[in-house]
Amino acid sequence: MMSKATSSVLSELCTGELGFLVTSVRNGIHAALDRELEPLEITVQQYVVLNCLAKGWGRTLSDFCRVLAYDSGAMTRLLDRIVAKGFIRRVENEADRRSSLIELTERGQAALPQARQVTEVAFRRLLAGFSEQDAETLHKLLSRIVVNASSD
Repeated sequence: MMSKATSSVLSELCTGELGFLVTSVRNGIHAALDRELEPLEITVQQYVVLNCLAKGWGRTLSDFCRVLAYDSGAMTRLLDRIVAKGFIRRVENEADRRSSLIELTERGQAALPQARQVTEVAFRRLLAGFSEQDAETLHKLLSRIVVNASSD
């Protein structure tokens, strides 16, 4: 049987508090990552693109739109900024001449290890004071929300 306190927290989460907390956590994570990435002249959104390229998770505008939940116009502008910084380049897509593929430049490849290191530093700060059990619980609960969100 649920305690009254648990029931009241669950009820509060169902009135919109869950969305507010998740948004606040996301904003806090992005702010912490942006602070760490700033000396490298990379934003968190730009890092996501670089990391996706390095891991083979995407190479086209539509791939990145899905990953970042951006529309094509916003994604094009983001990619333009990363191209201007010299971290990526557009190359011809032999399979579909209407689109181009995105690839890392040497500068982008060189920046990734440092960017990964500073993002790990930021995440360790965000998880300061968490025990291994806390981390396992957080992972399990957030994963459950992801599964529930993707269910029909």
